[in-house]
Amino acid sequence: MTVPVIPAPVQRMVDAINDGDTEAFVAAFTPAGFVSDWGTIKAGPEGVRSWAGSDAIGATARMTVLSAETDGDTTRIRFGWRSSVFNGESDGIFVVEGDLLASFTIPPNH
Repeated sequence: MTVPVIPAPVQRMVDAINDGDTEAFVAAFTPAGFVSDWGTIKAGPEGVRSWAGSDAIGATARMTVLSAETDGDTTRIRFGWRSSVFNGESDGIFVVEGDLLASFTIPPNH
């Protein structure tokens, strides 16, 4: 199996989730960065921290990148997710700004 190649800021966020490291998760984002999970937006350091606490690290999540495609500053992935909140596969869209994430979006599945 080929390991998908993703930009370093995306990898830092994935590692933070899998390591259960909230501070590293928050630090992966720009000060104005946000998580959009099915249209619910959590912005800024406290919003990102809140999402990590309720839906990711606080839910003992594990994230596995299954596929990835990067075009410019945008990376789209398919990922596996196991947590106390959700188990399954989802799509993710990351926008990178410099060495940090401007956003992580999990679009609604239709």
